[in-house]
Amino acid sequence: MSDGDVTSAIEAIPLRTIDGKFATLADFTGKVRLVVNVASKCGLTPQYAGLESLYRARRDAGLVVLGFPANDFAGQEPGSDDDIQTFCSTQYDVTFPMFAKLVATGPDKHPLYAALTSAAPAPVKSDEGMRERLAKHGIAPTARPEIPWNFEKFVIGRDGAVIARFSPDTAADDPALLDVIEAALAD
Repeated sequence: MSDGDVTSAIEAIPLRTIDGKFATLADFTGKVRLVVNVASKCGLTPQYAGLESLYRARRDAGLVVLGFPANDFAGQEPGSDDDIQTFCSTQYDVTFPMFAKLVATGPDKHPLYAALTSAAPAPVKSDEGMRERLAKHGIAPTARPEIPWNFEKFVIGRDGAVIARFSPDTAADDPALLDVIEAALAD
């Protein structure tokens, strides 16, 4: 499969918005997309604030943050889509697009996450620190290319190609992440 075929395949994967509407990543063609698996009861949940701030600051330039709730890690996203939507809007004033809860890792993972981890099997910066922190908490990290935890980030260019992957502990204002986003916005 050529890079163009992979790109169009990722863009065509059926998704559902958090309010139940059909969608695909192609709905955001022409924008730089930051895809993040999110959870409401995680130590990293405060990242919602930074993601929303980044979205508001760069959306007019063509960035869209896309939140994909997943309950894969320690049951940290137990609620329904309605519960998640209420939490995000009341606790973090999230205005970026949110999607229906999905499985982001393991044998039942959603085709989107299968495609993303295939296209970017490892993060740009090492995630060993994150994996060591998980292990210290008695959590066996997933094997690569699986995502290790909530808030893994994938940057997808305006053309639909996966550009980069960042570990869960990468904040929305991390210079390496911002550099990749700015370069993609300049394309």
